[in-house]
Amino acid sequence: MPHWTGSVGVGVCATGVEYLEEPALAVMLGEFDPADFSMLPLLRTPENLETIGHDAYYFAVVHGDPANNRIQDLIEGLSARVSSGFVVGGLSSARGDTAQIADEIVSNGLSGVLFSDRVKLATRLTQGISPLGPRHRVTTANKNVIGSLDHRPALDVMKEEIGEELANNLRLAAGNIFVGLPVQGSDTGDYLVRNILGVDPQNGLVAIGEHVSAGDTLLFCRRDRQTAEDDLLRMLAAIGAQLDGPIRGGVYYSCLGRGQHMFGTPHREMELIRDTLGDFPLVGFFANGEISHNRLYGYTGVLTLFG
Repeated sequence: MPHWTGSVGVGVCATGVEYLEEPALAVMLGEFDPADFSMLPLLRTPENLETIGHDAYYFAVVHGDPANNRIQDLIEGLSARVSSGFVVGGLSSARGDTAQIADEIVSNGLSGVLFSDRVKLATRLTQGISPLGPRHRVTTANKNVIGSLDHRPALDVMKEEIGEELANNLRLAAGNIFVGLPVQGSDTGDYLVRNILGVDPQNGLVAIGEHVSAGDTLLFCRRDRQTAEDDLLRMLAAIGAQLDGPIRGGVYYSCLGRGQHMFGTPHREMELIRDTLGDFPLVGFFANGEISHNRLYGYTGVLTLFG
């Protein structure tokens, strides 16, 4: 019996090409032994996870609805129930209603496919944003508003790191400067990228798109094309070495802020993947948040290859 899984997106991608803000459909057919996969029932609350046995499956490919305010809890809970700990995928993106496909049209939850450890695969993440300086410790904060870093006004620290030109015109920093929150326990230096939502020059405050507390660490980051290309190529070299043998197919979840917005020209991101790893079947979409391991990222690309 055929099964279908997928999502809507404001842009979709396939081997070597991307389609953004135009009608398009990307489809890939795969054949797996029925014993090696199972459709994930739609998860809307963490309590729904009780229907999934621990370690019954190895890996999950999922699509989520950003309107569900428990989506991070669902990702973490599902990660704890697959033996590899890895969940990969993306959150739907749309100008109107978001929706996913799980043999039928669904919404407001997390859906996808569970795979056994007999399915040969490899997955990696690319950040595409470069740190501007060292890590700083949050010394005062209220929810998402940072008062001080290293016992100094947060805005003063930020201005020092972004350089004189941007510090004198903070409007130019919008869309180029971000905050990175280091992932605890990561052995690859991963960090969660969050937007800077606003600043208060009078009080030296910086507001970001995430709640933080005193004792947390962060670093300021910059987004640029060359850094994105370099990190993508690094990731592609690593995943190519990880999957020993021919690539049968792949799925790629890229952030809405990547694609031609980050790489300068249409198709560049997808061309780099094709030119580095070869002309294999690949589909994906530009997501409203990317899922890798047990976390929800932003401004990243998550590639999963099947061997």
